Amino acid sequence: MDWLRSVFDNLFKSERYSRFTLQPAEDGERHVEVKLSDDATDDATEVEGQAGGSPSFRPAPLRQNRRHICCLALGALLIFVTGYLVGFVSHRKPRVEPQANPTLEVENELKATPAAVAPAPEMQLDWDDITSLLTKKLTSQAFDKTLRDFDLPRHSAGSAEDMNLGNHIFEEFKKLEMDPWTDVHYAQLQMPDSNRPNRVLFESNDFKPVGYLAYSAPGKVQGKLVYGNYGRQEDLDVLQKKNVELKDSVLLLRSGKISFAEQVDNAATKGASAVLIYPDPQDYKYLADTALYGHVHLGSGDPYTPGFPSFNHTQFPPTQSSGLPKIPAQTITANMATTLLQSIDGPESDASSGFKGGFSSVSYRLGGSKNITVEVNNVLVNREIHNLFGVIKGFTDPDRYVVLGAQRDAWGKGYARAAVGTSILMELAKAVHDMVENDGFRPRRSLVFASWSAGEFGNVGATEWLEGYMSSIDKSVFTYISLDGAVMGRGSFMASASPLLYSLIERTMKGVRNPVGDGSLYDSVGKEKWQANVLRPMTMDDPAYSFLAFSGIPSISFHFISPNTESYPYYGTNLDNMDHLNYQTSHSTGEMTALAAQFAGQMALRLVHDHLLSLDVSRYSSIITRAVAQVYKHVSQLTQSGQLKDVSPNWLARARSSFHRAAANIDTAIINTDLNDKEACRILNNRIMRVEHSLLSPYVSPMETPFRHLVLGRGSHTLASIAQTTDMEQLHTQLALATWNLQGSANAMVGDIWDIDNEI
Repeated sequence: MDWLRSVFDNLFKSERYSRFTLQPAEDGERHVEVKLSDDATDDATEVEGQAGGSPSFRPAPLRQNRRHICCLALGALLIFVTGYLVGFVSHRKPRVEPQANPTLEVENELKATPAAVAPAPEMQLDWDDITSLLTKKLTSQAFDKTLRDFDLPRHSAGSAEDMNLGNHIFEEFKKLEMDPWTDVHYAQLQMPDSNRPNRVLFESNDFKPVGYLAYSAPGKVQGKLVYGNYGRQEDLDVLQKKNVELKDSVLLLRSGKISFAEQVDNAATKGASAVLIYPDPQDYKYLADTALYGHVHLGSGDPYTPGFPSFNHTQFPPTQSSGLPKIPAQTITANMATTLLQSIDGPESDASSGFKGGFSSVSYRLGGSKNITVEVNNVLVNREIHNLFGVIKGFTDPDRYVVLGAQRDAWGKGYARAAVGTSILMELAKAVHDMVENDGFRPRRSLVFASWSAGEFGNVGATEWLEGYMSSIDKSVFTYISLDGAVMGRGSFMASASPLLYSLIERTMKGVRNPVGDGSLYDSVGKEKWQANVLRPMTMDDPAYSFLAFSGIPSISFHFISPNTESYPYYGTNLDNMDHLNYQTSHSTGEMTALAAQFAGQMALRLVHDHLLSLDVSRYSSIITRAVAQVYKHVSQLTQSGQLKDVSPNWLARARSSFHRAAANIDTAIINTDLNDKEACRILNNRIMRVEHSLLSPYVSPMETPFRHLVLGRGSHTLASIAQTTDMEQLHTQLALATWNLQGSANAMVGDIWDIDNEI
């Protein structure tokens, strides 16, 4: 051992390759000098600020160094062999064969060396499992209880009752671990003045109606009383053909067919000074003294912050929506209307014109000679309104989400208007949360549940949210499902939606039970003519319209209704209560609400479950083709008549062809894509998500023309408007802009910029 120790000492003393000298410096720090050299000498230069090596250092001769290394290797080998033999002899014990005990062997093995346990495979539910689970959780018994909980005497927008209900929903979302949050706005709402009631003066009658129309122009006007049926454009044309003067007249209209806002706008366009609206017994089978409530803003959201949100301290100059009426408008009861119609004079309406209503005691003359006075004293109030949200996050693409929404405010009890939709919202949230927590459901994308306030005033809460987050919502929200008015009766079904959702509607109807017979909902509406029997155009007063036409988000609202009707007659009245909805549903409101929840739930879960978004781009091709054909026909006729020169619709037709090819390209890409490739699916989904938003015109201001959609919007930029305009200068400009809008949509659908097919 002394010899080995001597070998080690000689080896380290003959170090050739490096030296490390560690020495404290004057400042207390320690510096290291590292020298690497093949032929180190005493003349090595020292680095300033570092300690130098020993001046007596000399490299060892090469031959001696090799000898020491060989000796070291032999010594190490000898030590290893000797140690191994000593250890083997001293610790070896006689082997004893134990009795077989499988349980003990397994336990000892786990204690000695814990084996790596492979993670349990993720549970994958197929679509049948998902729909079965959803159906079991959404029962009529559960809805019977929830509907009672949300059946409140009053909960007008911004009231204490509305706030308490919102807090309750927030706490429910919190219990479900849905990370709830609140979106607060300060909206201008119009209310009746309790000190100065609205009035209608006619002959010796002084009516003071309880109902009112929010956002009416205040003031007191007088004019000739004229009966104008529903106030549609064709109705007013009949009056003009009868030489009934509409300018400065007060139009008496019956409710229905079109919205209050459209009725007032049509009347104002003809020069009327005021509008009175009543429920005719031919359309509404209820008490003659029932008051009507509604709004007349030809738009959505707070009309005093058009195009931007009503956040607190918003730094914008005072402005008004272009959709605010400039004339007073007021609702009256059927009894009040009877008195007016009995005293009205003028020419009789033709039986073929459809002006005859349900009053047997009146002849429905057109009037035009007797004066009437209308006084509206509504006042603006600033109300704090809360939108409530909860989210069930996706596991693959949590930044993409479906929004399900329902308004919770109402003029009165609002049972069908608000309680049903809010009940569906809450029960769906509970069902999906339970499926994720206990049944292994793993949605790829997120579901956002939204409770809106101020819906009765024209979707104020929902629209303000869209305006507040306009720059990001369209990139994340790929579908909106409205739950408002989902149950209005029993026996029939209708829906209004973006064409992108048509295929999904058809598919979902096949999975929901027929409420009045055997088979599915799809079977009950007629398989071959389901679109004609079910689909309706989405109107401006639809709760989903602002999502579609303002924000470019594929949207749907759907309704279970009674046969031969398309509306719920008690909307906007104090008769919207449990008893009347039970009557409309044949006392099966709980069952119908469960079916409505299943329809909405299946649509939402399909959208967040499938690899690819269930949005069918090809459905838009035929709709755009028909719209472009109408423009092409109109322009060609004007060109042939000589009214229009140097304008060709061919560019628009080429843009339509580009859109068609881009849509077909997406369908081809879907067929050729491996749907198990997450990145490939996300790229395709990005292309699909661009379609609706790209159809919003970039050439109009959301402040002046909020519903910017080229096909489904409202304004001079739309294809429908271009197909009817007689202003040649406007037609020339709008045709060019519509062409580039459509071509831009086609370009947005293309995957890569180098694949753009631009033939214009």
